[in-house]
Amino acid sequence: MENNKEQMAEEREFEGANDNVAEQNAAETANPSADSATESEKSANELADMKDKYVRLYSDFENFRRRTSKEKLEYIKSANEEMMVALLPVLDDFERALKFSGNASDDNTAREGLQIVYNKFFKTLEQKGLKPMEAKGQPFNADLHEAITQIPAPSEDLKGKVVDDVEKGYFLNDKVIRFAKVVIGS
Repeated sequence: MENNKEQMAEEREFEGANDNVAEQNAAETANPSADSATESEKSANELADMKDKYVRLYSDFENFRRRTSKEKLEYIKSANEEMMVALLPVLDDFERALKFSGNASDDNTAREGLQIVYNKFFKTLEQKGLKPMEAKGQPFNADLHEAITQIPAPSEDLKGKVVDDVEKGYFLNDKVIRFAKVVIGS
């Protein structure tokens, strides 16, 4: 009998504890607005932060994409620059050969053949974007010309201007790839 009394007392305590837990749960569910309001505000703030981060990341990516496509176009435009620079001495040799072959009047056919080859070679380079720089008679410009020497100007109007170009300068798609080596009048 004592066991029965003890069991009954334990059951009453257990039921009382369950009632307390049930009352606490009921109290929490009766006042959910305070907790849920702070949780919804937190969620809204987190959502706003995430949206802001997304927009910033998207705009950074778009800027990166535009910048790289612009750089890619620039690389394509100047891809032949090394080849052009390597071929410029050949072009210079052609010009010198034409200049000195003009003195030999007995062999006009050799000069004509050389002129045809030069013209064809130069036209091919022009199609790829090469343009010669006109320096003679122009005012000296350090962005385009490299001064080799200065000589007394033959006339007053040639002071500070290019008197002679020792080596032609060239542009590739409006970019200087070789500066003109010039003599300046002083």
